[in-house]
Amino acid sequence: MKIVTSSTELADGCAFVPTMGALHAGHVSLFELARKKSDFVVASIFVNPLQFEDQEELSKYPRTPARDIELAESSGITHLWLPTYEEIYPAGFPKRSAGKLGEIFEGASRAGHFDGVVTVVARLFELVRPKIAIFGEKDFQQLSLIRNLVTDLNLDIEVISAPTIREADGLAMSSRNVRLDADARKDALVLYRALSAAATAPDLKSAQRALLEVAKSQSRFTLDYAEIVDEQDFSKATYETQNKRAIIAGWLNGVRLIDNMEMKLGATR
Repeated sequence: MKIVTSSTELADGCAFVPTMGALHAGHVSLFELARKKSDFVVASIFVNPLQFEDQEELSKYPRTPARDIELAESSGITHLWLPTYEEIYPAGFPKRSAGKLGEIFEGASRAGHFDGVVTVVARLFELVRPKIAIFGEKDFQQLSLIRNLVTDLNLDIEVISAPTIREADGLAMSSRNVRLDADARKDALVLYRALSAAATAPDLKSAQRALLEVAKSQSRFTLDYAEIVDEQDFSKATYETQNKRAIIAGWLNGVRLIDNMEMKLGATR
């Protein structure tokens, strides 16, 4: 694996996996998928300040550079790009808007977050010039926005999604999980339990009820939203919606947790 600090050291046409570091098994699954798609795999580590609404959250974001390099190398990455802030955001670089989809759910609770996401991803794509880009489904709203970005900019990039990787007990892997103490780690399972309850419900109405009831059952978890939406536009799902997904988010001991799950519900009303 070659570590590079400038995109000028990268050729065009890679399989690209952008990250913010604090790598874990979920990231490794993305790297391994990229390796199956290409012999030329670039991963980046850049903690993007534009997607944090306050400096305290940015300062708390975990950083594990030595372990990140070790994990990337053992996962078959051919190039690890560690860009500087100046390369990503030269003076006067304009910030993009994520549009209406960036203003609801996660965007409503984290003002400007998705503007920062689409800004950095557009810039990363411009500098890396990948053929394939791989993103996890755990941040499903983000994934949808990135697909829209590629379409809007008419980019010749195939966006491939990878399923959420979970711990043995169902908790979605996240770099933020390291901030949970032992008790909060147990309480965090309420997200997975709520999604699972919805997924096993016989119909949409029952699924919506189960999702909310379980989400509210953990007193230490402050629920932000729990909804079943249309995967296309994140409007509230109806019985006619073809592709439904349950999404959930909230706070536990000051740590924001999000998760989602595909819903394959019966047609009974």
